[in-house]
Amino acid sequence: MQIEWIETFLDLLDTRSFNKSAERLNITQSTVSARINALETEIGKKLFSRSRAGTNLTAAGIAFEPHARGLRHSWSEAVRATRATGNVEVSIRIGLQTDLASTHIGDWVAQFQTLFPRAEFYVELDYSNQMCNDLLAGNLDFAVLYTPKFMPDLHFETVGRINLRMISTVARSLDQIDADRYIGANYAPAFDRQHQQQLPHLSNTRLSCGQNSAVAGIISTMGGTAYVLEETAQSLLNQGIAKLVVDAPVLYQDVYAAFHMRHRHSLTHQRLRDAVNAHFRPK
Repeated sequence: MQIEWIETFLDLLDTRSFNKSAERLNITQSTVSARINALETEIGKKLFSRSRAGTNLTAAGIAFEPHARGLRHSWSEAVRATRATGNVEVSIRIGLQTDLASTHIGDWVAQFQTLFPRAEFYVELDYSNQMCNDLLAGNLDFAVLYTPKFMPDLHFETVGRINLRMISTVARSLDQIDADRYIGANYAPAFDRQHQQQLPHLSNTRLSCGQNSAVAGIISTMGGTAYVLEETAQSLLNQGIAKLVVDAPVLYQDVYAAFHMRHRHSLTHQRLRDAVNAHFRPK
């Protein structure tokens, strides 16, 4: 059995289209079919049924799915484990929500290195959905993110909460806000729901952005009004670039530690989680 067969099976499980999987994997459709046929021959069962309605899992395919995810994850871990060299005891790949990096990455990485002085670290900044996919595939060991993607193979724990404040270069209260100069901050679905509920009149904007640093950059250069992380708001206030909109609600975003379910009881992963959690506790 080849790992490419497993990767193709899992991608087809997601797309339910041989053509789309071929495009995503950058191979021909005939190669996708050949890999699935080889996998089905190896197992001795049909894994997909194809009809005008689309491509669907058979009963055997449904039974095989969790094992396929486990095989892919184990393969990724095995490859990385055998590549460790020198004085490195373990290689740990960590994903961090992009918006959290500017204020937390230095403290967290320093703490991780203190906890595991003989570990090799790779730190990647990304968005929640991609980090969940990388955890499933075994390309990441641990992630700190905004939005859990609830799947049987992933484990999530709330480790903290961040506040977001509305700042402006042109308004000091909600009734002074010009909707045309309001910048929508699409940080995460949970934040979007709060914003929609509390400020529905500012939920459809001409300009929106999904990254805190980018929103702050727009405010700094073009002016306007937007929600940013509390630390960013304080920095812009200290620089005299913007001021708080005093009657705007303080919104929040929960932060989660995420890792593969098979590591739920791992001491390494628990110590990583606790290190992140400690930074959100009241000082």
